[in-house]
Amino acid sequence: MLPIFVVNNFGQFNHLIVRMLRDLDIDTKMVQNTTPPEEVRDGCRGLILGGGPSIERTGNCAAYLDLGLPVLGVCLGLHVIATRFGGTVTPGRSGGYGAVEVTIEDHDTILAGYPDTVEVWASHQDEVSVIPAGFNRLAHSPICQAEAIACPKMRIYGVQWHPEVSHSLDGRVVYQNFDQVTREG
Repeated sequence: MLPIFVVNNFGQFNHLIVRMLRDLDIDTKMVQNTTPPEEVRDGCRGLILGGGPSIERTGNCAAYLDLGLPVLGVCLGLHVIATRFGGTVTPGRSGGYGAVEVTIEDHDTILAGYPDTVEVWASHQDEVSVIPAGFNRLAHSPICQAEAIACPKMRIYGVQWHPEVSHSLDGRVVYQNFDQVTREG
């Protein structure tokens, strides 16, 4: 079985995503965001678009969304998804990293197994302010109306928070659920 690629968007936690996947016995490989789309398409069964400092430095990430592969966007990865499909990303009201209580609205697929509320660690420097057409809101918080979104038909998901950090309760669940999505063909 092919690995899941973690796309490095220069975020400080991308290596933690790889570590968490390996700890869960999920075959993974980190790739640069400048990797040609055809190499990505032929080399993996799904993609995690990692976080990073700037949407201007996300290389080929928007093109990867056209490959027909399952995709999970984390923080900046979510922003790439939203803007690629016509949504809007704007500066958040709360700025830097910190704890936030997220309300799960849709427990299907990527957030299966979570309680109705979960404490996570997130940056809200930027956030999705308009969800793209065809996407559903999966979760929100008092400071962000789009903590998680999805287009299950395209198998594209995004979360504002960082499931890979120890401050996010049961973050492994997001990655286990995404692994399952990549296995379902």
